[in-house]
Amino acid sequence: MADDELDERKKRVLRAVVDDYIASAEPVGSRTLARKYDLGVSPATIRNEMADLEMLGYLEQIHTSSGRVPSSKGYRFYVNGLIPPKPVSDAEKAAIDRWYRTRVQRIEEVFQETARIIAQVTKNVSLVLAPQATQAAFRFLQFLPLDDRRVVTVLMTDAGFVENKILPMPDGSTFEDFQRMAGVINKALAGHTLQSIPEGTLREIREAIGDDPLYESAAEIIRRALDVGKRERLYLGGTTEMLEQPEFHDVDKVKETLLMLEKEELIKDVLHAHMGDGLEVTIGRENPEENLKHSSIITATYHLNGELLGTIAVLGPTRMEYGKAMSLLEYMNANLNHIIERYQW
Repeated sequence: MADDELDERKKRVLRAVVDDYIASAEPVGSRTLARKYDLGVSPATIRNEMADLEMLGYLEQIHTSSGRVPSSKGYRFYVNGLIPPKPVSDAEKAAIDRWYRTRVQRIEEVFQETARIIAQVTKNVSLVLAPQATQAAFRFLQFLPLDDRRVVTVLMTDAGFVENKILPMPDGSTFEDFQRMAGVINKALAGHTLQSIPEGTLREIREAIGDDPLYESAAEIIRRALDVGKRERLYLGGTTEMLEQPEFHDVDKVKETLLMLEKEELIKDVLHAHMGDGLEVTIGRENPEENLKHSSIITATYHLNGELLGTIAVLGPTRMEYGKAMSLLEYMNANLNHIIERYQW
């Protein structure tokens, strides 16, 4: 029987099983469903429907005497078509906005706070892959005088990425020379991403500046920004929340998950594999990574001014509250653009 051939009664029973298991973390029996959900049929009929759903692979029975729990296939059917909408409430939106306004002072803190909010609201692990500097458009280069022989350079992109460095002024140069150079660079690089600055543009900048040591001072900060941009920043939150989930009272499962979360490059690879358009849900055995076979991951890729930048995600047990997590990620994803712009200089 194909997924689309499940009759309405089986769909109602499957949804009730998933809803109850998400809420209770306990295997679900037919009498429980008959008592708690208005399915319009007897416990015996529900039991038969649950047996059919198990035979079709949507439910599993952990012990012969216990009730049933959803399988990865059951969760997938639930997420694809049975999940009840759970939009972010106005009170939650106001609280999220308040958290950002009271806790965030710098652009980097936007991503830290995003990870914290997602973890607190979903009670699961949150993952935020911060923008790559190389994918963001150049905004401006500024020099600030530090003393008679040194300047502070500030490179800003439209994604809020900032690169700061103290540079010595070459012999014979003045702070006014650096200001003039900033004007040349800002005009030439406007709208370019750091990754796609044409060699011809750099040659034009060098010629316009007319002073190789001075040009090299500015080129160093751009090269440094490119190097940093290749090392994407990963923000993680919610380990404590994860440990409170009943599934992770099993020491071996906790150990597997914690060891995986320590491997930053592995987590980045997982997020890259899910980077695309819109929301994506990967459930249990759908995950190629062995340590995620008992977990689900929900990802949303965010953009800034039309450019793909990074990913936000929720990682938790397969028994997570999918509707809540999906609505939150959609809301955060849609609003990250405005949130980041608020904290740009």
